[in-house]
Amino acid sequence: MPKKKPNNRKSNSSKSGQVRFEFRKGHQSQPRERGLTEEFAKSNEDIDTQRSQRVSGKGELTRRRTIKGNTTNPQGKDAFDSLQLDTLDSCVLGRVLRVHGLESIVQLDSGSILRCAVRRVLKNLSTDQRHVVVTGDRVRVETQGTDQGWIVRIESRQSELARTSRQRRHVIAANIDQLLIVTSAAEPSIKPNLIDRLLATAEQNNLPATIVINKCDLIRPAVLQPLIGSYAQLGYRVLCLSAAKGWGVEALAKSLVGHNTVVIGQSGVGKSSLLNRMVPGLVQRVQEVSQDNQKGKHTTTTAEWFSIDHQSAVIDTPGVRQFQLWDIIPAELTGLFRDIRPFASHCRYPDCSHQHENDCAVKDAVADGLLDPRRYDSYSQILDAPAFADDETIDLSQGMD
Repeated sequence: MPKKKPNNRKSNSSKSGQVRFEFRKGHQSQPRERGLTEEFAKSNEDIDTQRSQRVSGKGELTRRRTIKGNTTNPQGKDAFDSLQLDTLDSCVLGRVLRVHGLESIVQLDSGSILRCAVRRVLKNLSTDQRHVVVTGDRVRVETQGTDQGWIVRIESRQSELARTSRQRRHVIAANIDQLLIVTSAAEPSIKPNLIDRLLATAEQNNLPATIVINKCDLIRPAVLQPLIGSYAQLGYRVLCLSAAKGWGVEALAKSLVGHNTVVIGQSGVGKSSLLNRMVPGLVQRVQEVSQDNQKGKHTTTTAEWFSIDHQSAVIDTPGVRQFQLWDIIPAELTGLFRDIRPFASHCRYPDCSHQHENDCAVKDAVADGLLDPRRYDSYSQILDAPAFADDETIDLSQGMD
């Protein structure tokens, strides 16, 4: 008996411009009735098929529904981008400032701020994302009264910062054009591997990245020179400053002009303190680092969009203790490390992992002093254990005055 070909299609399109989108399991409003066959066998009367429940997969209980949409790319990673609804003419554009559970705070282009819920058809779409709506999204809102509304469409994203969380894509912020990686020289100690993971994600999404080392007033600056030199040679901008003393904050503020910048880093490194100094009128809550384990406390609980002017904005994000890469396979990781990439093409084997093979140009570069051993170890650590990012730290406290 021939095997049936698996049906992996997530949506079907027709000539009329209608698209069949796949929905999550259990999205139906009512459970499917059971025992219909047994009842039919026991009954002598015919069942009125016009009034009975349809179980053929074409009614409202199916996990697919026909929606008017754009059929050019119905199977894209953001399938809900293709949705076209009849109510769009009466909707207004806005920006998602932050998301609190089922409620999203949206600022309309007119300046009004609404508390919005997400339309059910969007929430039930089967996607690889943890949340359908994220901070920074451009959305269309159907207003309800003066301060409430419904999000009926998410516009296509120009860019996004995402990581893996519980085997799903966790989008931290959308529609950004610059990444600000904030770390601290002490309290808590710096995590170079976390920086390398964020830099790899920035390379993957073609986002310019700047490394900011805060709390430089707690150590001797000379202690940072090897680490700064390593990143500066790769073309990354590295800034040493102190939010408490105000050192270097003005130069950092100038780099935000004309950009939508997402600020990310460990808990307790001073992201909110820096933003309070750079954004006029901003008062983000801050806390001291725990004295027991020298780890930061989660003061910022959700990503939030703050407009500086009509052309500039910053997104403050909750502290991260781990950052698992999303949609990056081991074969692609080499190309995301600027210093390893030039040597990888000279290896003997085209599929070289640069770890155990002979005649490996990357390992030879490390042995000859042409490649920073710390960066190579960071690459190997990500390759060996991509699910773990809460890695070793570099303690610079011995360099304190």
